[in-house]
Amino acid sequence: LKNLVILDRIENPAAIAELQAINPKVTVTFYPYDVTVPIAETTKLLKTIFAKLKTVDVLINGAGILDDHQIERTIAVNYTGLVNTTTAILDFWDKRKGGPGGIICNIGSVTGFNAIYQVPVYSGTKAAVVNFTSSLAKLAPITGVTAYTVNPGITRTTLVHKFNSWLDVEPQVAEKLLAHPTQPSLACA
Repeated sequence: LKNLVILDRIENPAAIAELQAINPKVTVTFYPYDVTVPIAETTKLLKTIFAKLKTVDVLINGAGILDDHQIERTIAVNYTGLVNTTTAILDFWDKRKGGPGGIICNIGSVTGFNAIYQVPVYSGTKAAVVNFTSSLAKLAPITGVTAYTVNPGITRTTLVHKFNSWLDVEPQVAEKLLAHPTQPSLACA
């Protein structure tokens, strides 16, 4: 790894310093980014990144929220943003346009295969991620872009400590979810 570029809504200097300390030969850079912006805005940011680095080999789409009260935002962050970011980077990678190809890793969830019925919006977005990525993977011979999904189980992050069920069908959904076996974020990574 030569460069690590982090795109996120919130800058976390401590996390960036920690990543930089792991391997001082790697340049860690941060750009503010919200996955819910239009494709044109994402493409503009990627032009800046590609101009600076000349090449990008891997995209990890890892933005996600778990809040079935915020239906539109959950869909926008978990699915639409992932599709838009993928679509934008294909402008640079697609071998039909002279691009070098690349690798996309989309972060899904086991709920993409086995829904948590109390959070059908979240579960539905993760199923959409799995199916979208499966389609992308089959297009690799055409685009030159390899795609796969990582589908973690319940991971102890801020995402699962407090969230809402769809239409409040289960007021204790977070507590019930955390009663199942979980993993720390380091194990997930």
